[in-house]
Amino acid sequence: MSSTLPLYPGSSIRTDYVARRTVSTAESPPENIRAGDAALREYFRYPAGMIDVRLDSGTKKVGFFRLGSAKCFGGSTLESVKETIRHADEALPDAMSGCVVDSGTVHLTFDPGDIAANLRLERYVHALARDRKEFLNSARIRQAYYLGRRFLPVRVRKHLQRVRLREWRRLPFPAWPVDCSVDRMFEQVLHLAIQARSGDPVPFVWFWPDGHAGCMILTHDVEEASGRDYCPKLMELSEGVGLRSAFQIIPEGRYEIPPSLLNQIRSRGHEINIHDLNHDGHLFREREEFLRRAAKISAYARQYGAEGFRSGVLYRNLEWYEALDFAYDMSVPNVAHLDPQRGGCCTVMPYFVNPMLELPLTTTQDYSLFHILNDYSLSLWESQIELILERHGLISFNIHPDYLIEERERALYVRLLSKLASVRDDRDVWATLPHDVNLWWRQRSQMELVQKDGTWQIVGEGSERACVAYASVNDDCVVYNR
Repeated sequence: MSSTLPLYPGSSIRTDYVARRTVSTAESPPENIRAGDAALREYFRYPAGMIDVRLDSGTKKVGFFRLGSAKCFGGSTLESVKETIRHADEALPDAMSGCVVDSGTVHLTFDPGDIAANLRLERYVHALARDRKEFLNSARIRQAYYLGRRFLPVRVRKHLQRVRLREWRRLPFPAWPVDCSVDRMFEQVLHLAIQARSGDPVPFVWFWPDGHAGCMILTHDVEEASGRDYCPKLMELSEGVGLRSAFQIIPEGRYEIPPSLLNQIRSRGHEINIHDLNHDGHLFREREEFLRRAAKISAYARQYGAEGFRSGVLYRNLEWYEALDFAYDMSVPNVAHLDPQRGGCCTVMPYFVNPMLELPLTTTQDYSLFHILNDYSLSLWESQIELILERHGLISFNIHPDYLIEERERALYVRLLSKLASVRDDRDVWATLPHDVNLWWRQRSQMELVQKDGTWQIVGEGSERACVAYASVNDDCVVYNR
């Protein structure tokens, strides 16, 4: 099997970082230090020592720039970067002008790992927001809203949210409706590395087990008692097309959690995760209170045997995640234009945040589709699925049982399930549970490619499901063969 991707120079990624509190403005490591391929190798898992990427020395200016067609944020030795951007089509300096392929080595004007961390940890958001009026996003307004939220009908809440989000189409970054800056960067740096190898293909461990072209997970945040009571119906609907889901429950304050429901979810092959503590919108408001709540949340995870977490309303601060005792998180949108907390991780692949694995939410939530966009079609979701599969990424959905009780919404969900089943069958997509994605991605991160009897072989736990792929360049496109 092969796939051809347009060569979109983009931002970079890093999966071996230790979370930093600030964007680095320090000088680069000494000249010719070989540190630039660590992030690239984590992404592709190619053989150790095969690629040589080195970083320019000198003081880096922090801001926005581009690598070809993709925006980046972080430090670069470019003469000029932009401290902020206000428009999606704003001209930015191109780092490609300083990238050099010489004698088997790729020389870069920036550190791909640092740029990637800035995108994945959403450190660019403050630069986007400097000139915006943030009254509606203030802590005081947010506190007042959440004090009364449970007593407001959806027809009132959606009006308030539309007012707050009215300028979402003007946001300059990330790109709507799916942003693949991280993934495009890796492909561009790999393209340069293949040039440095005189065009020789680069073998790597394919992204998904059994050679699947992509991955798909279906999740449900259960927000109220009415949604809790509707969970068996959702299980029935998804099982009808051979799919299983993950249900995120709120452990305090919203509803009782009968053991019979938990046993039913597990016995039918679905999954249970934790959804915030009490969903009051204040989990990340203050550090000490977060630590107190994180201890309780982690205790509930052990009580319910839950490996995964999603925060209420997708509020998040990835710099604090070390206090949460979970294998994986699902709180970071790919593009957060329609969410109360703006930003987005700019990748459609899982990535590590210290020991925790992030499974980004790569499609628009049902509430935003219905009540912010007033859209009851599959068009947006279908577009996002196609864009994600172009990058062989993770298609992840968050569909709330609370918003599917009415006939029109339920009918659309049935159509979505039919679409997902056809994508699974016709496009060779791995439809699975978050638990399985977490297990696979951790195993893949430890796999190695070694030569045995003149062929490349994968070694490491889980390698029996892994396959060797080859990346090459054809007409300025990165081509994958597996």
